[in-house]
Amino acid sequence: MFPFAYTKVADTREALAAGQRGGRYIAGGTTLVDLMRETVERPEAVVDISALPLRDITTTRDGGLRIGALVRMSEAAADRQVRGAFPVISEALELSASAQLRNMATIGGNIMQRTRCTYFRDVSAACNKRRPGSGCAALDGFNRTHAILGTSSQCVATHPSDVAVAFAALEASVRLLGPGGERTVPFADFLLQPGTTPDREQALQRGELITAVEIPAHPRPLWSGYLKVRDRQSYEFALTSAAVALHVQDGVIRTAKVAAGGVGTVPWKLPAVERYLVGKRPSDALWTEAAERAADGAKPLTHNGFKVELLKRTVARQLRVVGGTR
Repeated sequence: MFPFAYTKVADTREALAAGQRGGRYIAGGTTLVDLMRETVERPEAVVDISALPLRDITTTRDGGLRIGALVRMSEAAADRQVRGAFPVISEALELSASAQLRNMATIGGNIMQRTRCTYFRDVSAACNKRRPGSGCAALDGFNRTHAILGTSSQCVATHPSDVAVAFAALEASVRLLGPGGERTVPFADFLLQPGTTPDREQALQRGELITAVEIPAHPRPLWSGYLKVRDRQSYEFALTSAAVALHVQDGVIRTAKVAAGGVGTVPWKLPAVERYLVGKRPSDALWTEAAERAADGAKPLTHNGFKVELLKRTVARQLRVVGGTR
């Protein structure tokens, strides 16, 4: 590990000032410290924001939820408001990492975490995300766990977060605070596809701080849930996953929100699946037919072609779990 300066701040003003000077924000430290230990990240200054008052979970005026950036994953998963209104969020959190990590890691840090691509974390390997212009070793290497959606010639790494898939499905937004004041970014625009700049992963400006994630109100009743498919049952990242939320009224699907994880360079919204579901009555046949659209646009690599069919089956299975045949 390389030398760095450490500062602990007591309020957002101090945090923004330190961030403007190039400091990297840290709270739970479950991602950044790990990367620093592996010398993937070498920040000159680390700013500890764990004392900031960003730990509340509140209801918004429109009936949605606001989850503070420093709420621990375990706290959000256990919160009655979250579990009652959006089980898909609780389930995604409970299927993430380990109990120890969930007790440390924050919501803001979770959506900021970087890829688990082995080539990104191997400083001897070519990686455009770590060192722009060096190439992408995964393209011709072992790419079984890599993305099939949202890829480019520069990067094929998947985004690792589970709860980010739930946020994408629910069309959440991210509240940011910077030197210029507050702003809100739709979740779909916050995490960036690699394109030609894979090293730029979020739509953050210099020194900006995540203050909360907001989930808008959705029609009720809303049935939701999260399914994660992985190589082993615990402490493993997704090969595929599906976040589903359905509003069914008078026996007809009025609203459908679906996103997938483990297959995209960002959490992948599935609008073709959503459109196919709306206006139809739940049935086993419908779930299968809708899920056939889940892999539209997929570009499988040498070793991950199995993800195309696995994604369709994962989405179909979770649609069936959430929607049944009511």
